[in-house]
Amino acid sequence: MQHALDLARRGWGATHPNPMVGAVIVEDGRVRAEGAHAQDGGPHAERLALLALGHRPRAGATLYVTLEPCSTPGRTGACTDAIIASGLQRVVVGATDPNPIHAGRGLEVLRAAGIEVITGVRERACTDLNLIFNHWIVQGTPLLAAKSAVTLDGRIACRSGDSQWITGEAARADVMRWRRLFPAIAVGAGTVLADNPRLTARVPGAAEWCPWRFVFDGLLRTVTDRAMPTLYTDEFRERTVVVTTPHGGVGYVRKLQALGVQVWTLPSATARVPLPEFRKRCTQEKITGVYFEGGAQLVSQILQQRQMDYLFVYRAPILLADDRAKPAWSGLRTEKLRQAVRLTEVWHEGLGDDFLTRGRVTYPEQMFIDETAFSLG
Repeated sequence: MQHALDLARRGWGATHPNPMVGAVIVEDGRVRAEGAHAQDGGPHAERLALLALGHRPRAGATLYVTLEPCSTPGRTGACTDAIIASGLQRVVVGATDPNPIHAGRGLEVLRAAGIEVITGVRERACTDLNLIFNHWIVQGTPLLAAKSAVTLDGRIACRSGDSQWITGEAARADVMRWRRLFPAIAVGAGTVLADNPRLTARVPGAAEWCPWRFVFDGLLRTVTDRAMPTLYTDEFRERTVVVTTPHGGVGYVRKLQALGVQVWTLPSATARVPLPEFRKRCTQEKITGVYFEGGAQLVSQILQQRQMDYLFVYRAPILLADDRAKPAWSGLRTEKLRQAVRLTEVWHEGLGDDFLTRGRVTYPEQMFIDETAFSLG
């Protein structure tokens, strides 16, 4: 199953809106064939593995697959039909189909055909592999995830603004890996003005890849008469979307569109971009996941509006111990631990001297906003 997981990861970021799936056929204790889903609309991993085998599976052969085989025809045919037709008598499955409509049905179809089915092997890892797909297929909306790189005391910059670099090379390389997974990356206007980021995935051994790049700018502060940000002028500018409000100014919108940059003007009574409206628009555009890289105001806004689904926190062994250093998150008034935001389905990973903690965000029944906190634009 670990080998099947490794195969599945070859489709990292390339299979949306489909899941990543790997399959391995073992005969006489040896791997004889393998397959991995490579892209949306392409053949599924199970069918590729059966095709690669090139002959009818021998007695005792086993198919290992990271996700429950599909039982509906779709565009490529039901994998359960192909498995049954092949004569395989044993199938080992990692994760169950998360779709409530289909969950477990493929397993039932195989068992009804007399095939031995074993489930739950490396289940947690197989489920985590498709955290974006799982959320999309169950909730019907994109997974909105946020990333922060912090000190031990939860700060993202010194009081002077100095922040490069809090985390080391291994952690920054891991961020690039997650950038490659998500269909879209988002930052706030402050980050664009301060850092002029490129927001592409640059992974060793692979070509530079550009996701959809969202800039949250309720007043279009990033559009100036001076040099425009890289996001608006580089070779990937047609994959940049500025998310704004009616308060941003029609002239600036036209200037962006003339450059080839897309603009989403979302209804809002204030200069603050409404996250629920952004989620709706992403759903309409079939963007299954967005990776928010900041800054602190934008990430805090997502948290305040209860729109953050997932959180990545890279923690460096650095202590600032300065009340005026910039916090990663703020804007809540948490008086009791039961009012705290928590992570579930948590993963921990060491990355050089740094440490990644990530998990699904769960909100308390009552969550209070600190009205004295900064105003978010």
